[in-house]
Amino acid sequence: MLSITMQKTHRHILALFSAALISLLLIWGNPLGLEANANKVCAIGCFMIICWVTEAMPMPVVALFPLILFPILGIGKMDDVAASYANPVIFLFLGGFMIGLAIEKWNLHKRIALNIVRLTGTAGNRIVLGFIMATGFLSMWLSNTATTMMMYPIALSVIQVLEKNGREKETRNLSICLLLSIAYASNFGGIATIIGTPPNVAYVSFLEKNNGYVFSFADWMKLCLPISLLLLVTLYFVMTKILIPVKSTADTLVKEVIAAEIKEIGKLTKAEKRVLFVFVLTAALWITRDIINGLQQAIKLDDTMIAVFGGILLFIIPSGEKESTPLLVWTDTKRMAWGILLLFGGGIALADQLGKAGLIQALGEGMAGFVTPGFFLVLTVALVSIFVSEVMSNVAQVIVFAPVVAGMAAALNIDPLQIGMAMTLGASCAGMLPMGTPPNAIVFASGRLKLKHMVVTGFVMNLVSALLISLFCWYLLPVLVRAIG
Repeated sequence: MLSITMQKTHRHILALFSAALISLLLIWGNPLGLEANANKVCAIGCFMIICWVTEAMPMPVVALFPLILFPILGIGKMDDVAASYANPVIFLFLGGFMIGLAIEKWNLHKRIALNIVRLTGTAGNRIVLGFIMATGFLSMWLSNTATTMMMYPIALSVIQVLEKNGREKETRNLSICLLLSIAYASNFGGIATIIGTPPNVAYVSFLEKNNGYVFSFADWMKLCLPISLLLLVTLYFVMTKILIPVKSTADTLVKEVIAAEIKEIGKLTKAEKRVLFVFVLTAALWITRDIINGLQQAIKLDDTMIAVFGGILLFIIPSGEKESTPLLVWTDTKRMAWGILLLFGGGIALADQLGKAGLIQALGEGMAGFVTPGFFLVLTVALVSIFVSEVMSNVAQVIVFAPVVAGMAAALNIDPLQIGMAMTLGASCAGMLPMGTPPNAIVFASGRLKLKHMVVTGFVMNLVSALLISLFCWYLLPVLVRAIG
């Protein structure tokens, strides 16, 4: 164990040393012949990207380097750099995190999931359908990691009941199909909302800052809910009908397990009802924001205000339980992914300076010289994005590549959304490797999956996802964008 730890430490030190050395060589040698300021930004960008890809340091820590290096090297003033870490989109995600924490704290997510599974039925393929529906819906509002962590033990309890009753062979395919479906549905469901997955937040922030596109929560849902649902439906048919066929006979044992779980959690508690109220209120305000703003002039709502308002309400409204505490107390936020917020800030700061230095435009124009606009360009971007995200953090990936594809779109004179959305949505669809996304790692850790199961099914789902996303972005997205005005 000590030997493994030492090896990891040496690998991290080597990666950090390599990143620093490459960056220093870029600064001193300027092999690209850039202007002094642009050369410094390029070197820092290379340093951060290498550290992100190699995991030389925790990703949020790497995201803090602009606060040190940009002012020291005279690239930007501290006030300007620090402003990136207070971008409104970061607070949108903060509010979403708080609502997700409250849903988890009071077990509302488990109730929703169990009831969806109960409604879909207990036949083998219907069990998978129920879990896909429940996982996909929850992932629209919670992180894909939290969603998978919640659905995973419920799925295991269903599998174990079937195995204990002498049906181990019959449930082998169901076990593989169910666990993989949960992981993939967690990824696909998050595509539907801005707060569903970090890459969405990162891309929306980039678009607002650089391309003039302003997406409300409702706008994003109108655009991406269709492709999210299409991916979830396709997942069900590809997994249960083609890749891993499952027994379709109804099973009373599974029905009893689900019923027992629902009975155990009992009736809706006061706390659950109040969390549900805040959740529904926040979602309703997001969806009807433009209508409310159009009906009056006194208050102008935006999605960030609504998200923070929903989060604050949770610290005000009493839970109604014996402790007489609010629905959320500050100690609950220890479980919140603060590092993601720092990562966004660092990514925004880096992208801002890359843009000011003209590096993004130059890179986009250079890449545009090797491609031609059209459907196959979108398909190529989607494929590259999906397979790159198997080995690279999807948030860092979007932060790094969003400016590049925007520059490419400008050089080719095409809508940046068509290839930008293909890149962003593709970043959430990695399915081949355990390290591709946290949901993949969680279900693989069950010990019920062999690597070949995930590689084969993930490879097929990667190709299917890339094709569906490309068709959506090239043919349907422009129509939807015009429709929402």
